[in-house]
Amino acid sequence: MRYLLIVFVFWTSGGVLAQKIAALEESQQMQQELNAAYTNPETSVLMEDDFKNFEGLEFYPLSEEFIVEAKFVRTPDEKPFEMPTTTERLPKYVKFGELQFTLKGQALKLDVYQATDHEKHEGYEDYLFLPFTDMTNGDGSYGGGRYMDFRIPKGNKVILDFNQAYNPYCAYNPKYSCPIPPEGNDLPLRIEAGVKAFDSL
Repeated sequence: MRYLLIVFVFWTSGGVLAQKIAALEESQQMQQELNAAYTNPETSVLMEDDFKNFEGLEFYPLSEEFIVEAKFVRTPDEKPFEMPTTTERLPKYVKFGELQFTLKGQALKLDVYQATDHEKHEGYEDYLFLPFTDMTNGDGSYGGGRYMDFRIPKGNKVILDFNQAYNPYCAYNPKYSCPIPPEGNDLPLRIEAGVKAFDSL
């Protein structure tokens, strides 16, 4: 029985390790694609003057430390609400679920949201919005917080990879209207992963 337990622990740990390796590869590709989009004037949200000195986005080094397994808890009885933005626009969202995980020895939680009009946008039918803030905001990363893309999982276990955290458009161009991360998604630690703050100088 003890041997079977050891084998089971090794198998489950190996499964998580394999998922983390796959996540790192996916994050590297995501960052390359994001950088390509921002350096291309035809697809970039940067202001015209910023291209004079722009050589590419800055990222924290890819790190396995910021890839965690999280428990996904659905919250089906939530009511829609208007999420504040950097402008007067008030898009409607509903809390879809919670991600519960441990990072750097701390038990943490992030809420994930779904736009109430998600079905109107092709390709976003199962899209969830994950905005968050952390202790790097204004000290390494964009002061207004960052976002992550998330898809509705089939089960209740997911891999949460902060290497894929990116800035809202308004971090580069004030003409955009960007949702402000709710207070409940403020993480009390430094998430040194993903896109860094943008310097337009």
